[in-house]
This record gives sequence, structure tokens and C-alpha cells, in this order.
Amino acid sequence: MSNEDNVELTDGFHVLKDVLKVNGIDTMYGVVGIPITNLARLWEQDGQKFYSFRHEQHAGYAASIAGYIQGDKPGVCLTVSAPGFLNGLTALAHATTNCFPMILMSGSSEREIVDLMQGDYEEMDQMNIARPHCKASYRINSIKDIPIGIARAIRTAVSGRPGGVYVDLPAKLFGQTLPVEEAQKLIFKPIDVAPAQIPAADAIARAAEVIKSAKRPVVMLGKGAAMAKAEAEVKQFVEQTGIPFLPMGMAKGLMPDNHPQSAAATRAFALAQCDVCILVGARLNWLMQHGKGKTWGNELKKFVQIDIQANEMDSNQPIAAPVVGDVKSCLALLNEALKGAPKAPADWVGALKEKVDTNKGKLATKMAAPVAPTGMNYSNSLGVLKEFMLANPSINLVNEGANALDNTRMIVDMLEPRRRLDSGTWGVMGIGMGYCVGAASVTGDPVIAVEGDSAFGFSGMEVETICRYNLPVTIIVMNNGGIYKGNEADPGNGLVSCTRLVRGRYDQMMEAFGGKGYLVETPAELKAALEEAVASKKPCLINAMIDPDAGVESGRIKSLNIVSKVGKK
Repeated sequence: MSNEDNVELTDGFHVLKDVLKVNGIDTMYGVVGIPITNLARLWEQDGQKFYSFRHEQHAGYAASIAGYIQGDKPGVCLTVSAPGFLNGLTALAHATTNCFPMILMSGSSEREIVDLMQGDYEEMDQMNIARPHCKASYRINSIKDIPIGIARAIRTAVSGRPGGVYVDLPAKLFGQTLPVEEAQKLIFKPIDVAPAQIPAADAIARAAEVIKSAKRPVVMLGKGAAMAKAEAEVKQFVEQTGIPFLPMGMAKGLMPDNHPQSAAATRAFALAQCDVCILVGARLNWLMQHGKGKTWGNELKKFVQIDIQANEMDSNQPIAAPVVGDVKSCLALLNEALKGAPKAPADWVGALKEKVDTNKGKLATKMAAPVAPTGMNYSNSLGVLKEFMLANPSINLVNEGANALDNTRMIVDMLEPRRRLDSGTWGVMGIGMGYCVGAASVTGDPVIAVEGDSAFGFSGMEVETICRYNLPVTIIVMNNGGIYKGNEADPGNGLVSCTRLVRGRYDQMMEAFGGKGYLVETPAELKAALEEAVASKKPCLINAMIDPDAGVESGRIKSLNIVSKVGKK
């Protein structure tokens, strides 16, 4: 557009679009509405991808997992103001907790009205509400500040320990204008937004000495190492030292689960008996019982911890050898320092191998168990998926639930990094369908989602989104008709048990939106449906009928579930 002097003008919509493009952002996830609808339209008209969801939280989860898979650039979620912003904020907090690089951009109401609390449309001080839940929270008030504001957001999201960033976009910003020539001079791409962080030489030497002196060492691989794309350095470290390794849930595949040094099948024994644990991009948080108690043999282990954040050290237990830096740089230097060192003691490696073989034999027996008249269990159904994933390792596996999560993590082996995408550090429910869209969008590869029927309910309406964009997503709903189990007795007085669900036809729900649905009751039927569904590269849902009695209360974290003892004798 132009003014009376024939100077070509641009506006906030176009400058924001151009800045994102210059920074390599080609995809946004969100829900449109006032005041950002036309930004999404312009984005699509310019040839960029916009995935329009039914709920902002799921769009945010898609952006968060896109950031994790990409690693070097954040996923971007776009929402409307106030309620839409709050819906997206849950996903932003999830991204920050999990160290996923993500930017939440939300339209907002006018500052002068919000600041005086005069009752504007969807009035809310979004920038300050977001601040405790992300790495940084910014507001861009001037069109001239859009390039620098987005640069700050991207650098903050991906540098150091990655995480979520909020960018507030007041409605008036979009209507501001600037001469095109002036705007072009302001637009830039920041240089080296995620620089390597090299560890100190004495830290490497200290860690090497602790590792060399270990009698029963074990390596714990975390999703931080997976997101850092450090698989080559991890492989060299594990194979050079001969130390058995254990992967956290989203680190599965960083080293193949069927690698001879994997001790995952005897995790409890390995942690309780080890004398040195090398944490590689993993945090000593609740998922590892804080490094304390029975899990760790009720004794303090020597920990070598590799982490990019200095204050992560000693967060729960004293760290004997802290190595602060990015995982790739740390491991490269540590591998050099350990050249020629003796491998892990053979008696320890042999003891773990014996336990692994015994436990794998027990699991194989469970997977081969006959199907009860009331339906499959988790072992004999997920055994089908185990074999399928071994034959198709480049498929993305999304996983959430309680028993559905625990059993899939235990049974299904992963051979490639960043393919297992699960509930993460918070153990949050509802990531399923958003993750499916994000993973399909970023990788272009098929996605299989294994969902508990309760977990699926959090985001199930997004199957319409998956169908609308015709994504290669196959959803397996493990349907036992309840939260944990489907057979809890009703309390009486006409009330329904708080853990019971309708054991319904989720397959018909998928077909209502144009996808393909399957109802399966045996492993053989599941195998046939899975092969056909994934080969179609179209939206499919397999309703896997599981025994209502399959599953345990709260899955593997039952100890965290407080039970009332009042009135009991």
C-alpha cells in the first residue's frame, strides 16, 4: 500500500511474517480469531504451513514437540488473547519443563485499557501471567521492534537449556505501518543463536578419573542428549567404555534398544547395584527418584553429570564430577580423555547381561500369552507393535496414558533417536494428537500413537484436525473402558465410578471425519490392521479392545497416589 507521497508501506502483519520467514520458521500451529486471523491467512497465502487446531493446548503441544525434533529452531504456536492464550500457556509451561524450544505468540488487548483494568475485550496482562511459566516473556509494542523482538525470542528459546518463550502481540501492532524500504533494513537473522558451550578441562579430567575408577558403572541417557543430536558421540562413549546404558523414556533409540550394552530390561538391579552413574542430558528428578532411596540401593552413588545448566548440579544429591556444557562438546572431549582406558569390568557387565536375558525371556512369555475372553492384555497386544517397530524404525511413536505409557515404554524397542515422543517430565496427559500433528509435519514420516482410552479423551477431537490435513497418523486406543481399569464397581446411589468410561467405538469416531477405523479384539487382528493402516499413509484409528481388568492403579507410579486410611482397621 502507499501514502500520498507514493511511498510503499508495509504493516505489522507483513513485517512479522517476513521476520519469521527470514529466521527459518516455515510452520505455525494455532487457533485463529481476533486479532490474529489475518496473520494466519497471510502466512498461508505466502506458502507457509499453518495447522489450525480445535483447541490451543493441542496446537501448543504440536509446537513443543516440533521444537524438540528440530532442536535448532523453536516450534511456534499462535493464539488469540486471554482464554486462547491461557490454553496455550499449559503447553508453553510443558515445553519449558521438558526443555523443548517453543515460542507462544498471542494477540492481546490494548495496553492503556488493560493497565487501568477498564474492561477491554478479553482483557488480561498476558505478558506477566506468562513470565513464571517460561524462560522469558516479551511484549512487542512497535512495528520497528518486531525484528529484534523475534530475534530475542528465538535465541532465548534455543540457547543454553532450551525452553518456552512468550511473545505478546497487542492488536494495535498489526495495524502500524512503516515504509517498506525502512522495514527491510530492520529485518535480520541473528547469528549463532545456540553456540556450543565448551566444558572446563579440569571438569573433563575429573569425570574421566571417576569413570576409570568405577567398578559397577552405568550410563543414564536423557532426552537432552537426544535433542542435542549427540547420537554419534553417545555411541562412541558407550562402545569405547563398554559401560551398560539405560535410556529415559524419550531417549530410547538414542542408542538402539536392542544394543548388547542395553541394561534397560534390568533397570532396577542396575541402579541399585551400580557404584557410578553417568548422567548424559538427564536430570536427577522424580523420574529417577531424586537419586535417593531403595531405587538407588539406599546409598549415595558417585554421579558424573553432563548438563548445560550449572545449577542443575547438586539439585538432589552431591555430584562427584559435574561437567557443564553442551552434550556434544562434553562427550567429544570426554571420549578423547578416555581413549585407551580399560573397559567396564567384565563381571559387572556379565551380571547385568544375565539379568537382562532372564527378564527378556519372562517378557516374551507374557507377550505370547493367549487372549482372555474379555479381551487382550497389554503384553500380548503391544508385542505386535514391538515387532512392527523393529521392522519400521523410522516411524514416530507417540505414547501417553498410565498403563499404556508404562507398558509401551517397557515392551516396544526403539532403534532411532527422537522417534519416541511421550508425556515427558511432567507426565502430562493430552499431548497425543498435538504431538501427532507436530511429528508428521516436521519429519514427513508416519506416526503411530499408542493411547490409553482415558488419555485419548484429552485431545481426541483433534482427529478432525488430523483428517483435515490428511496426515499419515495411525492411532491405537487401548480400550479397557476406564482410567487405569474399566471394571471398578459403582459406588451405589445411582452414581457411576469416577474411574469408569464407556468402552465405546472410537473407530467410528475416526470414520465420522473421513478417516479409517478398525475394531480389533486379538493380536492377529491388531497386526493386520496396523500394517494396513500405516501402509495407507492416511488417518486411521485402531480401537484395540483390552480386558477391562488389564492395568493397575496409577500405573508404575502408584506410590505417588495418596490413599485415605481413615476408617480402615
